[in-house]
Amino acid sequence: MGVVLRNLQNVVPLRRARLRKDVETLRHILGIQKFDLGVICVDNRKIQRINNIYRNKNMPTDVLSFPFYEELRPGKLPCPLYRDELNLGDIFLGVEYLMKQCQQQSQDLHGILTSVTAHGICHLLGYRHETEEEWKEMLQKESYILNEFNRFTGRQLVPLTKKCSQDG
Repeated sequence: MGVVLRNLQNVVPLRRARLRKDVETLRHILGIQKFDLGVICVDNRKIQRINNIYRNKNMPTDVLSFPFYEELRPGKLPCPLYRDELNLGDIFLGVEYLMKQCQQQSQDLHGILTSVTAHGICHLLGYRHETEEEWKEMLQKESYILNEFNRFTGRQLVPLTKKCSQDG
């Protein structure tokens, strides 16, 4: 099982090999290597369209997650009955949107892509941030994931979870 990484935008130069390696490290940390995962990089126009269709928000965003297991409880891994159910879902990364944020805040795009992907994976695993309690639970999970990632890689990534928000 593996990661399907697609770059469907040409606005921002992207090092897919680095992002793929980072996603594989995240999967290892979470023990989800047996599950397929889609990561799709898109521009503002595409992510805005998807955001409008699925969330009635006609604006670009950083990340949208579409879990294969929609009723998964946070912290629980899926128990698939069949091989074709070894799928967590898809994460759409708004690369152009993220690049503009990085430029405004003088941050590294590839580090932010990894942090946002960790956020998206948390959504695929049942985590939400629509209430204060959910936000705290998701922030704790993201912090754990990125602390482990930093320990393995020597990098200094931090969670990007927005407090009590339905964005992302």
